[in-house]
Amino acid sequence: MSTTTGSHPSGGAATRPRGGTEAPARPIPLLRLVQVELRKMVDTRSGLWLLAIIAVLSVGAVVLFRLFGPEEGHTFYGFAGMALTPQAFLLPVLGILLVTSEWSQRAGLVTFTLEPRRGLVVVAKSIAAVVVGLLGLALLLAVAALLAAVAGSGDVWDLGARELGYFTILQVLAIMQGVAFGLLLMNSTAAIVLYFALPVAMNLLITFVEALRENAGWFDLATGQAPLFTQVALTGEQWAQLATVTALWIVLPLVLGWVRLRRTEIKTA
Repeated sequence: MSTTTGSHPSGGAATRPRGGTEAPARPIPLLRLVQVELRKMVDTRSGLWLLAIIAVLSVGAVVLFRLFGPEEGHTFYGFAGMALTPQAFLLPVLGILLVTSEWSQRAGLVTFTLEPRRGLVVVAKSIAAVVVGLLGLALLLAVAALLAAVAGSGDVWDLGARELGYFTILQVLAIMQGVAFGLLLMNSTAAIVLYFALPVAMNLLITFVEALRENAGWFDLATGQAPLFTQVALTGEQWAQLATVTALWIVLPLVLGWVRLRRTEIKTA
């Protein structure tokens, strides 16, 4: 677009579009990008069905635990922990689909044309993923509290700030693992297969190699996160192990995926 230069009140030259009627485009705010990413989760059948399955399994797990689980486990913490299991298993898949939809649905060209700041798009996707994870946590806590109130035997309100913090960390780490794997591979099938295959491979290694088994907390994500499923305060070593496996299995793939995204040419097919 051609421009004309006029006098600026401060004494400098000001450049403006010819005719003076067009204003420069404003950058898209982060909040709007997050809203778009949240809407994308329910715009596809796969995302919508996955959200429905997570909700049904979360509610179904605690209902079955109420009907058939041991009476002593019918507490707020017991119900919440039972509902957390299917969410911890499936939330990463949701994170994967959120990221890889740009390629599987061929929406990447539109997304990165409207918002060329790719880093901001990744941040928006990450925030949207965490929001969904926290909403899932709120759902399971509501159902767990309801069933704990119905159970009504003894001291059922045994979920304190520590346990709530552990659950929150688990939810955030679970869905961010999916975001990291999706960003690294940029392919839904490959990322989902890797997400399910890696724990199996790690479990086999830990089972058959004693040297690895003794130090599994430092490199195996499941082992490093295991203390978060207890009501006991973590030791300094356990926090260090959690930080290490988080850096290895979530932060590193996220960084490598971001580097790959910066260098990837966005195509329509």
